[in-house]
Amino acid sequence: MKHFCKSLLLLVWLGTTTAWAQFPDPNPIKHVVVIVQENRTPDNLFHGLLTWPGLKAGNYNIATSGVNSKGQTVPLKPAPLDTPYDLSHAHSAFVEMYDGGRMDGADLIACTGSCPPVPNFKYVDNSQHLVDPYLELAARYGWANLMFQSNQGPSYPAHQFLFGGTSAPSAADDARGKFVAENPSQPATANYNAFYNTGCLAPLGQWNWLIAPGGAETIVTNNSLGTFCFSRPTMASLLGSFGLTWKYYAPASSNPSGSNPGGSVWNAPASIRRICAPDTNYTQCTGPEWASNVDLTPSNVLRDIRACQLPNVSWVIPAGQNSDHSGMANGTGGPSWVVSIVNTIGAATTCDDGAGYWSDTAIVITWDDWGGWYDHVAPPVLSGTQASYQMGFRVPLLVVSAYTPPAYVSNVAHDFGSLLRFIQGVFHIPEGSLGFADERADSDLHLFFDFQRATRAFKVIPAPLDADFFLNDKRPPEPPDND
Repeated sequence: MKHFCKSLLLLVWLGTTTAWAQFPDPNPIKHVVVIVQENRTPDNLFHGLLTWPGLKAGNYNIATSGVNSKGQTVPLKPAPLDTPYDLSHAHSAFVEMYDGGRMDGADLIACTGSCPPVPNFKYVDNSQHLVDPYLELAARYGWANLMFQSNQGPSYPAHQFLFGGTSAPSAADDARGKFVAENPSQPATANYNAFYNTGCLAPLGQWNWLIAPGGAETIVTNNSLGTFCFSRPTMASLLGSFGLTWKYYAPASSNPSGSNPGGSVWNAPASIRRICAPDTNYTQCTGPEWASNVDLTPSNVLRDIRACQLPNVSWVIPAGQNSDHSGMANGTGGPSWVVSIVNTIGAATTCDDGAGYWSDTAIVITWDDWGGWYDHVAPPVLSGTQASYQMGFRVPLLVVSAYTPPAYVSNVAHDFGSLLRFIQGVFHIPEGSLGFADERADSDLHLFFDFQRATRAFKVIPAPLDADFFLNDKRPPEPPDND
């Protein structure tokens, strides 16, 4: 009765239409870990699924060629994981590649750095086996053929969707289809670039683009401190209302002044006023939720798992050295970083009163945006007021748990809203309670779980680097992205 009353109060508070979960009550999941990587598509990063031992290539929707703006077929060619160039993945790049659903404009997307011919039409060369950990996760657990980012732009709005179901400044703006569309920018005279502080900690003069129904983008400038400090519900506020715990691990921002208050574009809580609780100068987050729930050292997730202090829900963002973003120095640690978290959870056998984390934890691994890489599947763009910014291109999705059948492949359309619905469903929060992408999503990942089958024993995933490497890594953390 107490649970029902709390749910009813929440529904009245949020004023949204919700649906009950398709997860059994009770179910064994007590922890959900959402690991977010950077800037890849299935065609680019998971080409190896077509030849991985024991897998049926026909089950995986991976292309070996694409079509350019001249209507020519372009074979996808191999490139290293740490390519020395970067591709635009702004909203304008989405529009070019999408081309009204024809998916033939990738060759029009801008490239910076040491760019080869047709830089977008590449897949990751796995001859050095750097991507083996990802491919082995797909072989042992779950893979989604149709996972789409919810937004049509880069990291800042993507992380807002992953954490709270929208990048709109307010719930009313979300309903009107008005979203913050890009990474922030600022005059070069301010010695600023996109991986410095934003959100509640944005400096004066910073601007971003607000997209409206129809696709028109207008500039919104932080001429009044706190313009990008949003007061809307997120999964954090929803979890708190149900007495559930959460934590967000993300690297500190990089200020020219040398201070690291944590307001980077990948730190979604830094844009939420009730969590950040900025000081009067909007230079530091001072809120108790920020102090207890936001960790600016990503490797601390490994320490917390080993110490049996894993919260109900965790978001884990990599440092740049462990990011899959192209054009990054030393950017090959991503697969090992992800697998180190999985392996540490599997090894935490004494946690939860001796039950161990493996038997009660679901791990969801996705990528925040497509990064400008070619992908052949047109996204199911929404209708009405949401169509100008939802949905975006495909990104990879892996689901790992003791209840996921081996080599499971989902052909159901998923997006970031599906991840939020999944979290809601697992903890018996009415699905769609935020009223944002979680309400608009048609799926909740429940098909990746078969709670009727025996719990699968954990087996270590081989990787070049292990958890101890990341815990003892003394390199200064870099931002996940260098856009």
